[in-house]
Amino acid sequence: MKMSKIVELLNAKVLCGEELLENEVHSACGSDMMSDVLAYVKDQAVLLTGLVNLQVVRTAAMMDMLCIVFVRGKIPSDDIIEFARDNGMVVLASEERMYPACGKLYANGLVGGALHA
Repeated sequence: MKMSKIVELLNAKVLCGEELLENEVHSACGSDMMSDVLAYVKDQAVLLTGLVNLQVVRTAAMMDMLCIVFVRGKIPSDDIIEFARDNGMVVLASEERMYPACGKLYANGLVGGALHA
């Protein structure tokens, strides 16, 4: 799925990475617990979260994710957006809650990836 389709499906605002929206992603995960992302997530390109702090971007960068979607109307600060931009990520913000957002992406073909053992 192109990241531009994620923008469309979630009626999201693009906060950075506009030039990357035509890139494809194939899997996603949703979590507000970055420890779970580090422990259980593998090979996901999109992170959906309502947690708004710099650790989210650090975690996504460490896991080679390409896109962060902040749900529940959360808007990250400028320093968070700048850090994501410096790491080559797309950052989106959506009014959707986590569960419906994940459901919409899944229903349109964006699957969950493998879990760490």
